[in-house]
Amino acid sequence: MTDSRPIVIIGGGHNGLVCAAYLARAGRKVLVLEAAKRIGGAATTREFAPGFHVSAIAHLLYGLDPVVEKELALATHGLSFARSSMRTVALASSSAPLVLNGGVVERGELPSGDWTALAAFDKRMRRFASLLARQHRRVPPRLAWLGWSATLQAARLPLDIRLLGRRDMREFVRIATMNLFDVLEDTFESAQLKGALAMDGVLGTSLGPRSGHTVLGLLHRWSGLVGARGRGCALPRGGLGAVSNAIASAAETAGASIRLSSSVSAVLMDGDRAAGVRLESGEEIAASAVVSNADPKSTFLELLGARHLEAEFARRVNQLRTRGTAAKLHLALSALPAFRRLDAAHAGERLLIAPDMNYIDLAFNPSKYGEYSEWPIIEITVPSLHDLTLAPQGQHVLSAVVQYAPYDLAGGWDASRDNFRETILNVLEEHAPGLRKSIIAAELYTPLDIEREFQITGGHWHHGEITLDQYLMLRPVPGAAQYATPVNGLYLCGAGSHPGGGISGVPGLNAARRIIAMKG
Repeated sequence: MTDSRPIVIIGGGHNGLVCAAYLARAGRKVLVLEAAKRIGGAATTREFAPGFHVSAIAHLLYGLDPVVEKELALATHGLSFARSSMRTVALASSSAPLVLNGGVVERGELPSGDWTALAAFDKRMRRFASLLARQHRRVPPRLAWLGWSATLQAARLPLDIRLLGRRDMREFVRIATMNLFDVLEDTFESAQLKGALAMDGVLGTSLGPRSGHTVLGLLHRWSGLVGARGRGCALPRGGLGAVSNAIASAAETAGASIRLSSSVSAVLMDGDRAAGVRLESGEEIAASAVVSNADPKSTFLELLGARHLEAEFARRVNQLRTRGTAAKLHLALSALPAFRRLDAAHAGERLLIAPDMNYIDLAFNPSKYGEYSEWPIIEITVPSLHDLTLAPQGQHVLSAVVQYAPYDLAGGWDASRDNFRETILNVLEEHAPGLRKSIIAAELYTPLDIEREFQITGGHWHHGEITLDQYLMLRPVPGAAQYATPVNGLYLCGAGSHPGGGISGVPGLNAARRIIAMKG
């Protein structure tokens, strides 16, 4: 006899949708429940002012997994790209911008030694990032003896490290847990170059360049770029919501059902097994298995409840570091902003305001004490330069990730949101004089807003820090690092699972494969 109950997936973010698509393709009955009125979670496109559309939270595609893209045939479901292989432009008030394309500076000045140092650094770090990328579609090993087969699987990571060769193996082991400040300080002279590279290691985290594990943060981000196989940093046509829409279309074509405006309030238990969910409306839905795309803290401590968990496991979950410090600013503009010393041809690239590592460190320091930065670091895109569907003709949208804005701001965000928005605009105006005059509308998401609207604990974009103690077989915590959880019938498929955050779809893919293998 077959079980007529569906596999219920909590959350219609991109990982939940990928998981649904693969389960449905394997012949499973699947129901996705999304609390919002649209699918995609943090990867959505929305109209924030009349005629102006923007990617709500995530705004650049770093590493959509090529296997997911190919096997789900996302191009046939409407996914296309307005721009690929975007350059990174490091802005500075007192010098010309640096235009970076991988290990090459295409525009700007560097000390003579930095040219060769950058090429060598880029080559070596991409090699290390490739090592991490090879782990993405592997279920992390258990930290226990489970027989020779499991031991051989666990041996693949150390074998990959050994195959780097003696010199690179030693270097990888040396720097993997280090802070970026020391590594970059030992490698380059240019403060502007070091600032741009350091920003990639801290973006979306609660870490500064002197924090441990920021080399790992850089490698994790670059592992997505390496895994994307040449597309690099990209802008999907129609915003990040186009990625989620294409995956949802693939899932529905395979037979999955998606219900919107269906907020789950609890996971229901039958003895020691997850057997369904209860919605905020009071409706109960029986399930053959429950898969959560919510962050681990929400899943275990709110939807399930600590009473169903062993005390030590619940303690580990409670101690997960999920404090967000990244805010998101959207501007509707009547004209294209003019950045100092920047050619108009580069205005549509990925622009960074992080002129040196000390600037980043000073921006980070106030967040330790519950204060926002008066001189934040900012990642800027003007996607309407490449995608004309996002703004009225001749007008533009500006999208910016801003750090540091601590979730637990002293005095609360409701009282400080307007002041922080003005702080951000002051910094933007310094680099793009006249910007304020062209603003038609502005919208700011603080980490608290992200938690409220997207139901992500702490407003952390990655559902938890990317640090060695929350990575690979330790992500999110031992006992739940292989997508199955200590509760029978309950699985994880979100960014809190291996390999972590970013719009890759890999957690959803791996979770689906794990469920299929376990259920036969």
